[in-house]
Amino acid sequence: MGDLLITVAPTGAETAKSDCPQLPTTLEELVGTAQRSEAAGAAMVHVHVRGDDHRPTLDGGRLRATVEALHEQTGLVVQLSTGGSVHDPLEDRLRVLDAGPDSCSLTMGTTNFGDDVFLNPWPFVQDLYRLSQEREVVPEFELFDLGQVWALHRLLDRHGLPYGGKVHVDLVMGVPGGMPGTADALVASVAALPDAVTSWSATGIGRTALPVALASLSKGGHLRVGMEDTLTLARGVPVEHNDQLVARAVELGRLAQREPMTPDEARALLGVRPERV
Repeated sequence: MGDLLITVAPTGAETAKSDCPQLPTTLEELVGTAQRSEAAGAAMVHVHVRGDDHRPTLDGGRLRATVEALHEQTGLVVQLSTGGSVHDPLEDRLRVLDAGPDSCSLTMGTTNFGDDVFLNPWPFVQDLYRLSQEREVVPEFELFDLGQVWALHRLLDRHGLPYGGKVHVDLVMGVPGGMPGTADALVASVAALPDAVTSWSATGIGRTALPVALASLSKGGHLRVGMEDTLTLARGVPVEHNDQLVARAVELGRLAQREPMTPDEARALLGVRPERV
């Protein structure tokens, strides 16, 4: 049985298609990269949707079509981003759950995101959490700094456990404005997690991808990789396909004597509703 959850985040909302033509932005490209990533060892896909102009969109029809296509053509756990882009209105981000994903991201606070601000005020966080409970969508709590770890304590104390009874966290590290992508920051964050947390993963942005992955594996955590977070395999070596990053994560895991989970094992870990398979 596998004991390492690998999530692939293939697109994101920041990189322009014109700057990175290999970025999967159409539905066909997204499904193709999801299939390749699943074959390489990923069990969950974290999805940002793009429009005909290859720019980020939260259009409800596109979100639903994307979830349906991924469910029909892969076995992956489908997680929709409720972050969209940093410019999306809060009310549009709440409507993401209308698309019926297995999981959704839920960022636990506002973060300086490079030159932009990723807005997540406390009332919005609570609204999104309560909605995820009502819709039976499993949240992945995205934590960009130590203060957001404490916000998670507050949320769980006030509103109880998520749907499915499991609490899965992703430490997002190395964002300019968030916590650094270092082993010290990861250890401090993990030590401060609520007792209710049943699993956690870590994401290293850009050059922090490898240090964060190695630190996460050494602490028993899981991994998120993908072209949303890093576009190079090494200095001057661009990523051509997301499955390259997934394959590297699998290799690192096996060096740590850990095997990648199947999507069904990931569903059990996260508490995802089985009928969504």
